[in-house]
Amino acid sequence: MTTKKILVVEDEMAIREMIVFHLTRAGFETFEAEDCKTARAILVDRQPDLALIDWMLPDMSGLELTRMLKRDKAFDDLAIIMLTARAEERDKISGLDGGADDYVTKPFSPRELVSRIQAVLRRSQGDGDELLSAGVLQLDAAGHRVSAAGNKVKLGPTEYRLLEFLMTHPDRVYARPQLLDRVWGANVYVEERTVDVHVRRLRKSLSDAGADEYIQTVRGAGYRFSVRGVG
Repeated sequence: MTTKKILVVEDEMAIREMIVFHLTRAGFETFEAEDCKTARAILVDRQPDLALIDWMLPDMSGLELTRMLKRDKAFDDLAIIMLTARAEERDKISGLDGGADDYVTKPFSPRELVSRIQAVLRRSQGDGDELLSAGVLQLDAAGHRVSAAGNKVKLGPTEYRLLEFLMTHPDRVYARPQLLDRVWGANVYVEERTVDVHVRRLRKSLSDAGADEYIQTVRGAGYRFSVRGVG
């Protein structure tokens, strides 16, 4: 198995060194950056699989950096976890809306951080060789690619995993807690509101082809994937 590469973007040296120590013990290859300028250079040169980005950085906020990376096609496959002392729900939603795949609040346990990183990396990897087709959508699990009406669809790791799960379980309604368990993982603790954020982002990515209508809200129950009656 290829060693996964993690970029730690944190300006407080003690915290950064602690994170790097535990990630190295967990078997990851790590890179360090104390500001966004250094982070961007490492991202280009080293092409990490995941970036752990602190919200408060000296030259640019971690949220701004995350938004910038998510707009750049060169980083389509980069997973991002935001690390911050901001614990308010609105801040968490801002981070997720900005493109982060997960959000870890300080103080945190190293074991929790490693668990969350592993969960996000699992979601970012295609784990099969099946080609799924539904309506105008086609999902290539082996190539980790999605297309709609023949055009490539850009998805973040979590949106990809969410779509893959829903496409493999069509016409069935899943409540938010069920989606958290099946897509995020039973041992990863995130708020149910997180599901809504990622569903919204998935729909936005599918909207150009009209495939956003495949992700249906069932009031009071949850979400389902269905092409019946669409189009």
